Amino acid sequence: MKNVSDVIVVGGGPCGSFTAANLARKGVNTSVFEEHGEIGVPSHCAGHLGIKGLRNLNLYPLPDGIVENTFCGAVFHSPSDKEFEIRFSSPVTCVVNRALLDKHLATVAEKAGVRYCLNSRVESVVVESGVVKGVTVRHEGKSETHLAKIVVDAEGMSSRVLKQAGLSPLSRRGVVNAVSAEVENVEDVDQDMVEVYLGQEYASGFYAWLIPKRDGRANIGLAAKTGNPKELLQKFVRKHPTASKKLRAARFLRTNYHPITLGGPITSTFSDGLLVVGDAASQVKPTTGGGVVFGLTCAREAADVACEALRRGVFSSAFLGEYQKRCDRILGFDLKVMKRMRVMLDKMPDRKLDEAVKYCKMLSLENVLRNFWDIDSQGQSFLRILYDPRILSAGLLFFFLYLSANP
Repeated sequence: MKNVSDVIVVGGGPCGSFTAANLARKGVNTSVFEEHGEIGVPSHCAGHLGIKGLRNLNLYPLPDGIVENTFCGAVFHSPSDKEFEIRFSSPVTCVVNRALLDKHLATVAEKAGVRYCLNSRVESVVVESGVVKGVTVRHEGKSETHLAKIVVDAEGMSSRVLKQAGLSPLSRRGVVNAVSAEVENVEDVDQDMVEVYLGQEYASGFYAWLIPKRDGRANIGLAAKTGNPKELLQKFVRKHPTASKKLRAARFLRTNYHPITLGGPITSTFSDGLLVVGDAASQVKPTTGGGVVFGLTCAREAADVACEALRRGVFSSAFLGEYQKRCDRILGFDLKVMKRMRVMLDKMPDRKLDEAVKYCKMLSLENVLRNFWDIDSQGQSFLRILYDPRILSAGLLFFFLYLSANP
């Protein structure tokens, strides 16, 4: 028997649920297929999100219990463990319980009328004459065909649906391997500040983090282009001159491993009958690896375009391409700036990063960077502070350090 929906969403993560909720609110018959038996499990994210970005999506404040702490800034540790701190007058970020956040978004979607099918793994997309018409789902050992006028791929970094639909998958060159852990018995941390640790020794091509919660627990982790993430995290906990002191009594509660894509969005996020959102589309900040707010922003646009396509009865790539145009208008500039920043950071050796941090402290750049309070719109935030003489001076320094590191 073939089941029919207006829209099928592949994946019940935050982007899938947010797309579905926005569709259902407009009367669209929407089904979500999630391969796991429980929404939000397993969790593959440190849960550090920008408050302004969530507010722009009408998602903040969140229900009690989801937000585990809020932060007024960050402490950056250079490779030689020099510190540079940026502190704001009020909270700019928060750490959320990702499982509870995912469940909350799914509950909102269900209340709007979305049908969730758990333990339902999408094996393939149904393609007829080059047009995506639905999905084949394995549920309780049986394969079922479900048809829809539009399929939204929110499956994460698998790229299975992308390949079957004839779209180019995300580039593996921009992927780093991450490990995230929740620990307890963390000592001597500033509850209001996130800690970022730079350096090739522990996290080549990215960084390590310590995100404190309110009860002696913390989310810690790192990502790296090379090396074994498990071994690198153990080394970080035991040997980093600062982090090891804070984590000497730490007990691991849970650990998970996951890739992070830093290469920017895929070339095309649409085809005939298909839209792609979230990690599947690599809608992730190249600087920090955060993808929740960007993915939710694009999910909202995907729902709007899908609704208009249903209203007109037009599901061609020519029409659905409006989705990518909208995302580019909203996020394109920020993503381009962040991608260039990532390239520059990747090519700077540790000694040059140390020099840059030292110079930033000497210029008291933390006073200028307090205007850089929007961690999601980093390109636009950079424009706001660009013409301060100290920023221009620091920018020139980074440029010459970059050139000297890459002759």
